[in-house]
Amino acid sequence: MNPIQPLPVRINLLDWRAEQREYKRKRFIAQLVGAALATIVVVGVLPAIYYNHLIDAQQARNRYLQQQISIADKQLAEIHKLKTLREDLINRMQVIGGLQQSRSAIVHYFDQLSATIPDGVYLTGLDENDGTTTLDGVAESNARVSQYMTNLDNSPWFTNPRLIVIKRDDSDGVRRAYFTLKVDSTSPDKTSADTPAGDTASMSDGRPA
Repeated sequence: MNPIQPLPVRINLLDWRAEQREYKRKRFIAQLVGAALATIVVVGVLPAIYYNHLIDAQQARNRYLQQQISIADKQLAEIHKLKTLREDLINRMQVIGGLQQSRSAIVHYFDQLSATIPDGVYLTGLDENDGTTTLDGVAESNARVSQYMTNLDNSPWFTNPRLIVIKRDDSDGVRRAYFTLKVDSTSPDKTSADTPAGDTASMSDGRPA
């Protein structure tokens, strides 16, 4: 039989208190390092990440606002074009309406102008400027010119006739009166405008010969 071998005896010569202190010191240092690393992360990395996130969010909002501004600018441009088109159409309608009224007025103007000329008077020139008509003509006598002015004054389309010049000429043995007069155009109401030309022509029935 083999004899029983005795177990080796290990003797720790270090003070167990010193070993405990070393362990605590190393743990403290590890905690300090961990705290320092955590501080670096909190102070340096997290704010950067946070602010980068804010910057990205703000840039996204800016891009959205820019897109909306572009859309609004296009809409405003369309509105401006529509307003311009509307104003152009209104102006054209006004011009067309004015032309229609002017066409009707011109017809009445010449109709009344012709109807007011008495016997023994004929016109040699006519000029209309800014509502005032200048008439040049020849009459058999001054009385015919006076009758012509009366007829113009009685017409609903003329007012304020005034004699500018009248000259008598008997050089060829025929008595004539060359005259120039001015008369203003007026805008009669619908009743006056619709009066038949024949009614106005009746003003000259009592003209002197």
